[in-house]
Amino acid sequence: MNRLWAPWRLAYVSGAEPATGCVFCEALRADRDRQRLVLHRGRTGFLILNAYPYASGHVLAVVNRHVGSVEEATPDELGEAMTLVQQATAALRRAYQPDGFNIGLNQGRVAGAGIEGHLHVHVVPRWTGDTNFMAVLGEVKVLPEALEATWERLRAAMSP
Repeated sequence: MNRLWAPWRLAYVSGAEPATGCVFCEALRADRDRQRLVLHRGRTGFLILNAYPYASGHVLAVVNRHVGSVEEATPDELGEAMTLVQQATAALRRAYQPDGFNIGLNQGRVAGAGIEGHLHVHVVPRWTGDTNFMAVLGEVKVLPEALEATWERLRAAMSP
């Protein structure tokens, strides 16, 4: 049996609070941006790190209102969501120098939405050759940086 040791994750796993409602609504209401991984707050939306990232620097642009589809969002909310995506890609480029990005949203569980009821856009930095044997053969993602370090790096890169 092969083992992958990641002892640094114990503090994260053991300190996790069980979700009692919408994780995005709770993050928006909280005043602990660092603990909730909120990077930036806008007028109708905010940026937050994905707590279960596909890659280091995986950011979500989230509308403030608890709506689950693009049809329910206002043009102003959708516009700011894209502005937040633009700000996130600029910060990611400054902090990580990725070769590209995957940007998109999943609406509905069948489309892959992990959190169906609250509209959000994924911004995932990508690098040439960033898929390795762990993801392909072992169904394991290896992230080289802790979420707290990613938050620090991106928070600093949010302002030019």
